[in-house]
Amino acid sequence: MNKTMTSMVVFGVGMAAYTIAQRNNMMSGRQMKRMQKKVKRAIF
Repeated sequence: MNKTMTSMVVFGVGMAAYTIAQRNNMMSGRQMKRMQKKVKRAIF
C-alpha cells in the first residue's frame, strides 16, 4: 500500500514537471523520451 502511494506521488510530480517542461520548451524531444524511460523504471 505504502509503495503504491509513493509511486503515485512520484508519478504525479513527474507528470507535473513534464507538463511544465513542455510548456516552457526547456527540453528537446530526445531528452523527453529519456525522462519517460527513467520515470517508467522508477515506478515499475
